[in-house]
Amino acid sequence: MTNTREPRVHPVSILSLRPTQMTVGMREVKEKRKRWREHDKKKQADLLGKHMIPVVHGPDERYYVIDHHHLGRALHDEGVKEVLVTIVGDLRMVEREAFWGVMDNKRWVYPYDAKGERRPFRDLPKSVVDLKDDPFRSLAGELRRMGGFAKDTTPFSEFLWADYLRRKLSRKAVDANFDKALEKAMSSAKSKDAIYLPGWCGPADDD
Repeated sequence: MTNTREPRVHPVSILSLRPTQMTVGMREVKEKRKRWREHDKKKQADLLGKHMIPVVHGPDERYYVIDHHHLGRALHDEGVKEVLVTIVGDLRMVEREAFWGVMDNKRWVYPYDAKGERRPFRDLPKSVVDLKDDPFRSLAGELRRMGGFAKDTTPFSEFLWADYLRRKLSRKAVDANFDKALEKAMSSAKSKDAIYLPGWCGPADDD
């Protein structure tokens, strides 16, 4: 069965998980780390049991993470060694050379760097430790939480918003003053320029 979510009851090493994207918003990772530290050991264990990482089982018997990269990186940085995974797709029968093409076709991989430029699949990081920071991904994540756009089922929707914001703001501006950049991002998110993006909420009133 390729589409049945199949939880693995035994833990898997976080460092053995292969990312399917190149970047995360490190600001978001820090927020997740902060929230993790606020819980006691019992609550942490409870969260680990509930928050399983969705993966694809690849032809090399490796697990490829297709969501929750931020959580995986945050847990690793907090010293957690193992997590539970849910197998969303079983591609063990796919030939190694065809694997990434199939992953791309199913929209289970996003090989774009911190500049929003597509890279060869071989450049994908080998573990969550190698994920690079994209401040625009942090900006997009915060924008969604502030109601700038709605949560959407479109794969990698927050990366699409990150790329849109990358064209509206400079990285220097985001790094210098995140809150001010967020204000500008909110204004841009409500404009008709963003109408094509997943979860677009539009202006409050139409003129």
